[in-house]
Amino acid sequence: MAKTTASGRHARTRPDAGSEPPAAQRATGSKPGAGESEPATGTRWLNEDELAAWWANSAIMISLPAALDARMQRETPLTFFEYMVLSVLSEQPERTLQMSELATRTSASLSRLSHVVGRLEKRCLLERARVPGAGRRTVATLTEAGYREVVAAAPGHVAAVREYLIDVLEPHELATLRRIGIAVDAAINRRRPDVDPPRTS
Repeated sequence: MAKTTASGRHARTRPDAGSEPPAAQRATGSKPGAGESEPATGTRWLNEDELAAWWANSAIMISLPAALDARMQRETPLTFFEYMVLSVLSEQPERTLQMSELATRTSASLSRLSHVVGRLEKRCLLERARVPGAGRRTVATLTEAGYREVVAAAPGHVAAVREYLIDVLEPHELATLRRIGIAVDAAINRRRPDVDPPRTS
């Protein structure tokens, strides 16, 4: 159904069935349809293949962490992010890492990490200490209790990662996924001059 605007042009009162409103197209990154004005911003709109790839990747970014978190909390006393924090520490020399580096390794802001580390510290799973010298550097150290916790949670986590991701892909797809991850991480880190370039091996 259409109405006439003050300018004499016809405008729909609602989109046709199966069509996507222009605002929704731009929100998802797709190019405005035929007859719609292109914003004068030089925007490189996504074509159909690019948009399909983006939506598929968005599903991974949103759904996979949620599924891993739900499973982790069903099977352990940890959240997925808490597990990642403890797991990263468990792999470090002396199970210790500076908080800023731990934030980078877990892709978290320092404020979010500090909140979670404080919670883990109250449960005696890790400890924090100030580093002597200039600056306000702090390190986090995994305790024996924390190490036992992460070791107990690891088999279930690996099983979930295999079920939701690894085992549903072919070997060549895993190689492609690795290259994609490295490329995306490098693109993100180019905007963060304080972060060392990602390792490729």
